[in-house]
Amino acid sequence: MSEQDKTVKLSDNERLKRESNFLRGTIEADLQDEITGGFTADNFQLIRFHGMYQQDDRDIRGERAKQKLEPLHNVMLRARMPGGIINPDQWLAIDKFAEEKTMYGSIRLTTRQTFQFHGVLKPNIKGMHQMLDSVGIDSIATAGDVNRNVLCTTNPIESELHQEAYEWATKISEHLLPRTRAYAEIWLDGEKSETTEEPILGSNYLPRKFKTTVVIPPNNDVDVHANDLNFIAISENGKLVGFNVLVGGGLAMTHGDTATYPRKADDFGFIPVEHTLAIAEHVVSVQRDWGNRSNRKNAKTKYTLDRVGVNAFREEVESRAGVKFETSRPYEFTTRGDNIGWVEGIDGKHHLALFIQSGRILDYPGKTLKTGCREIAKIHQGDFRMTANQNLIIAGVPTEQKSAIEKLAREHGLIDDSHSNQQKNSMACVALPTCPLAMAESERYLPSLVEKVEGLLTKHGIADDNIILRVIGCPNGCGRAMLAEVGLVGKGPGKYNMHLGGNRIGTRVPKLYKENVSEDIFLPELDNLIGRWATERNEGECFGDFVIRAGIVQEVKISKTDFHS
Repeated sequence: MSEQDKTVKLSDNERLKRESNFLRGTIEADLQDEITGGFTADNFQLIRFHGMYQQDDRDIRGERAKQKLEPLHNVMLRARMPGGIINPDQWLAIDKFAEEKTMYGSIRLTTRQTFQFHGVLKPNIKGMHQMLDSVGIDSIATAGDVNRNVLCTTNPIESELHQEAYEWATKISEHLLPRTRAYAEIWLDGEKSETTEEPILGSNYLPRKFKTTVVIPPNNDVDVHANDLNFIAISENGKLVGFNVLVGGGLAMTHGDTATYPRKADDFGFIPVEHTLAIAEHVVSVQRDWGNRSNRKNAKTKYTLDRVGVNAFREEVESRAGVKFETSRPYEFTTRGDNIGWVEGIDGKHHLALFIQSGRILDYPGKTLKTGCREIAKIHQGDFRMTANQNLIIAGVPTEQKSAIEKLAREHGLIDDSHSNQQKNSMACVALPTCPLAMAESERYLPSLVEKVEGLLTKHGIADDNIILRVIGCPNGCGRAMLAEVGLVGKGPGKYNMHLGGNRIGTRVPKLYKENVSEDIFLPELDNLIGRWATERNEGECFGDFVIRAGIVQEVKISKTDFHS
């Protein structure tokens, strides 16, 4: 326990973790309780450390209340898939479970480069974990106050460099996992054993969630500034030699609380590749010991850096790791999206990136996406790569199989040449009806919103251009709207805060432009701004750069002082 913990009143989550017997709680007893479909008391929070969130279908909550029924409790599970790689056999297994054992039948690809099941009822939860384990997947530490799923740039072209980066993403994930056997004991009927310590995470785990990425420039497809810890791959002659380390990014905030804000990560410097795990461990350990455990709204790494100072945090990491950061090596981000369509890697293999709107893989009339992925998995000899932009890459396709896979993809609507650049560069979180935190629609609203924005681009003669557009149902940041050129953040039913001024490569936080506005207000504003952008922009100037240069919003340089000013 740190000195801070001894002298300040801790949040109740700290009590919960301390009394949980290393994340076991009474989850097993709750599983046997047939009176409720949900988890009770502390277990409601503890199941998050096992990769699940308790939810209910908010569309029918009112009707069930009238019938004197409790909400239709179920869980959402998020898998742990470092780097987002999944093989065809695994895909077929999760497809089968989604079809047979979930309320919605879908597989949802997430911005954390993994998949989620939505609508799993209590009787199916244990079987879900055992099914995943049987194909080599788990959901350990994909939620809760721990290091979560480690992202990695997909980069299908430079296959050798990607393989090295992916292996480090996997090593980091494994190194930072909780050591408790609670997951195996509860869900896999593993042998019970006493847990006495968590050498990296500590007995109370971290003050708040922690996110890590490995990224290969020039593509910032994982949005490094949304994450606590980022390893930017530095290569020489196609071989990985080390990483520039960025610390302290994060996008969540709280409406009306100016002490909370989205923040970019700070550059700590370069490390040779052999020091990667030591640096990862001790960035985590410093945040473990120095993070705020009394106010969860200010508990993330970004607030620790702003409170103690970047230099003090960096020096403490160096002292604990026994490693000095070197001067950062040059790199540049030029893109952050997925290259939809076919690309050929340096190894001669082909890779097909499929655009999946909002990551929702389900069969729709005339567009059988889920069936198509299943049919491809039956014949595919490579792997699938889930991207941090909610898309899916059919990777490692030999030349002789390319036409067969493309035929299946087209037959099932997985390739649709009518998708616009605006569609491909728009994103939404899940929000309603399943997310309990959602204040406004997001995923269900996105298609109609994109269509209207496309209309505005066409109206002003720039139909082939696009704006990085992201919509989220609440300010917790899941859809990364606080790195968009236009970010809409849910404030209430049909109401959003409108933020402007991010950029194409995801290295700038946007600023509030209009607060608590509905579509009938923000769309005319966007119409006017797109019109000005089309006629007044400099050559190659993106929308986010234009609104800052034109003085429409001020640039957010230092979030602590600039974001709310």
